Amino acid sequence: MSPDDITEVGTRNGGDLVIETLEALGAHTVFGIPGQHALGLFDALSRSKLHFVSSRVENNSAFAADGYARATGEVGVLFLSTGPGALTSLAGLQEAYATSVPMVVVASQIPLDGLGARRKGMLHQLDDQKASAANVTKSQRTVHHASGIPSAIQDAWADAITVPQGPVWVEVPQDVLLAPVLVPPVIDALAEAYEHPPRVELIDEAVRWLAKASRPVIVAGGGVRRAGAKDALLAVAQSLGAPVVCSPGGNGAFPWNHPLSLQSWVEDRHVTEVLEDADVLIVVGSALGEVTSNYFTLEPRGHLIQIDAEPRVLESNRPALGIRADAKAALEYLGEALGMLEGGTEANWHGKGPETVVADTLAKVFARLDAQDLSKERTFMADIRAAVPDDMQTFWDMTISAYWGWSCWDSKAGEFHSAQGAGGLGFGFPSAIGGALGLQVAGKTPAQARVLAVSGDGSAMYSIAELATAKQHQAPVTWLIVDDGGYGILREYMEGAFGKATATELARPDFVALAESFGIPARLVDPENVREALEESFAADGPNVVVVQTLLKMFAPTHL
Repeated sequence: MSPDDITEVGTRNGGDLVIETLEALGAHTVFGIPGQHALGLFDALSRSKLHFVSSRVENNSAFAADGYARATGEVGVLFLSTGPGALTSLAGLQEAYATSVPMVVVASQIPLDGLGARRKGMLHQLDDQKASAANVTKSQRTVHHASGIPSAIQDAWADAITVPQGPVWVEVPQDVLLAPVLVPPVIDALAEAYEHPPRVELIDEAVRWLAKASRPVIVAGGGVRRAGAKDALLAVAQSLGAPVVCSPGGNGAFPWNHPLSLQSWVEDRHVTEVLEDADVLIVVGSALGEVTSNYFTLEPRGHLIQIDAEPRVLESNRPALGIRADAKAALEYLGEALGMLEGGTEANWHGKGPETVVADTLAKVFARLDAQDLSKERTFMADIRAAVPDDMQTFWDMTISAYWGWSCWDSKAGEFHSAQGAGGLGFGFPSAIGGALGLQVAGKTPAQARVLAVSGDGSAMYSIAELATAKQHQAPVTWLIVDDGGYGILREYMEGAFGKATATELARPDFVALAESFGIPARLVDPENVREALEESFAADGPNVVVVQTLLKMFAPTHL
């Protein structure tokens, strides 16, 4: 379709139906980048109340929409153009899909005449664009007629918010977006999540096991956080006297300093041994995957109860009593049933109480760390934690600091977000931009909405162009770049495995000069000054950057 075919100004078209439906569903903000096939969509955006955040790379747009959803609890909305634009977003969508972040993705398509098996040579044409998105989205649909747009968007929204939540893909051909429509303006839309209550007989069986248990333990995953099940988890843990360890995705699901809290030290053999010694191990909202199982070395000797909203997760790594349910609903059912047990339950760990087991285990964890040369790393992480306000949300890229954070970060009243779902580089900064802007949409002042992003120098280069986005939208993000001159964790892995590292060293850009070229304040500080630098940056306006040049090490693995 040529520019001459674009409908005249003032005519409602398919793009208006997309925008009107999103507004009716409660959307406030849209992320993305314009493209030729999506012009009708973006023209309609200009007639709406939706706030558009223009990123510089589509993958970063996906990360930003992801961060927006995580920070606010709302659905992230992403607009993509056809072909290269759509494909560039896929790595970001993989993270959202792996971490069950609700998003509605609206991608344009080539005109209807080019769809199907024919190869007409249209610009951006793919044989099957939906197929490209199928591995990283919950569902995919193509709208062939403008009248079908409201229902398609509404259904997609319901898919996105139904557990397991995740990104959902809707594509609309260029001519459908541009064509005049007779459909009246969309004034009402309703998308409700489908409920997945636990099956009663399964909860009853779980209670029978727990009634006889003397050494129950709970692993809390990201599903607990996403479900808003913190209070329900606390009630069940206290009722059972069960120690609780959080996975990296579940960080913050249980009070860090509670007497029953094993915190997030899932990569420590001492914690693994407690999980193995449990006579009933409850895994809720987690696949018990690679990291959480201490790299598949966990060998439970007792009964395993696994609760998750995603059927594919259940028993994917271990035989278990699998209960498909939203974490909050299941824990509330479980808590109510446990409260009705005559005489309650009593934990007994070979003559010790659970609080003593937790304290002894954490003492062993810290003794192991004390025996290694890690004072710089532990001080560095403690200084960041001391600088970050208790309620601040933090966004961590795949970098050594984040790997430490998975185990040692006390999120307090804030939220800890990392890219541990799919593990792709570049998540930290763009997701933080989305999160900070989303918190302002939710009513917070720029000072209250400030967030911290943490990246390494390698991952920072994946999203360096988003300095322009942060500046354009005055996003209150403080970006900490820990620069070790290469892919630090890969360097460490290769040196450990092969005695040398190959292709891990990177030319070091001047990150301070790069940030300042966008008009963003930046500074280079020594590791011992990171706390002061962050505190000063948190008190400033708009985006800013703190760079630390240092080489951090990981604690020794215990799974080898």
